[in-house]
Amino acid sequence: MGNELIKNGKIKYLILSLLLFATIVFCICLGSVNIPLADVFNAFVNRLKGLEPKGPYESIIIHVRTPRVLSVALVGMALSLSGAVMQGLLKNPLADGSTLGVSTGASLGAVLAIVLGIRFTALPFAGTMIMAIIFAFLSLIFVLSLSYKLDYSLSTNTIILMGIIFSMFVNSLISLLLVFSGDNIKSIIFWSMGSLQGSTYENVIVLLIAVIIFSIIIISKSDELNAFALGEEIASNLGVDTKKIKLILLITSSALIGITVSVGGTIGFVGLVIPHITRLITGPNHMKLLPSSMFIGSSFLMVADLVARTMFKPLELPIGVVTSLIGSVLFVYIFSKNRMVR
Repeated sequence: MGNELIKNGKIKYLILSLLLFATIVFCICLGSVNIPLADVFNAFVNRLKGLEPKGPYESIIIHVRTPRVLSVALVGMALSLSGAVMQGLLKNPLADGSTLGVSTGASLGAVLAIVLGIRFTALPFAGTMIMAIIFAFLSLIFVLSLSYKLDYSLSTNTIILMGIIFSMFVNSLISLLLVFSGDNIKSIIFWSMGSLQGSTYENVIVLLIAVIIFSIIIISKSDELNAFALGEEIASNLGVDTKKIKLILLITSSALIGITVSVGGTIGFVGLVIPHITRLITGPNHMKLLPSSMFIGSSFLMVADLVARTMFKPLELPIGVVTSLIGSVLFVYIFSKNRMVR
């Protein structure tokens, strides 16, 4: 029986891995200009041989689509993982970076870095990233602290309500900064709508390092998250250091959201919807839920990005618009299905 479960688990991960790889290849091939699979393959082979891209197709594949698709894939992983952690930790099905105000807080940090011109010579985008991470974490702490002051039980309704009010407040601050932003207005609109246009290999490396480090930390706490699902008091009785685990998971998930916002702006609904879809496949065990959410979230965001850049080509939509349109419909469907089951 045990061997059968392990075998089924391996098959699921194999299917998810193949789905992820196929989506990456599919999204590199398609765009404003559709490129045959053989040309994509030849471009990578030539690159591995150290040859410079030849012709417009190879240049598009190597310099434009590949860094963008890989960045989108990693952002999808990070947002889905963060959403699954927050939902598990807070026992709240509506918790994710956007509903808790973390994403908008990170956007405010990024916008402030742009307006104030906070940059580092060695890493020009590090100032935006550091500010986004700091503001993401502070936003989460502020929303949870305010919710606790108003409602000691930290009920779902109170946390979500405070998150929405905080997001509205922060959005008004961003709008205010927009008035005084001068030539930076385009960059600020970028953060508010979400887009991964112009992603570079530097972005890919930063996202890859962040996803590897933080996902290892988070997934290693899967058992503790399973204990939190039974209630914080029971988790404490089971030997879980609840305060320490909470702090670790809140810092890591906030950092992941801050980094994704600094690279791609505010992209909503991924962290909210994907964990729900994944639970239908894997069940609530976080050891399976967390890595599976990363695979599915990555594929989902790549398809959303493909829709964003091809639906009205040559005009490109912000990816945040597409994820909100698709995510809101999916969430209503999942929510209504769960209600019917009950």
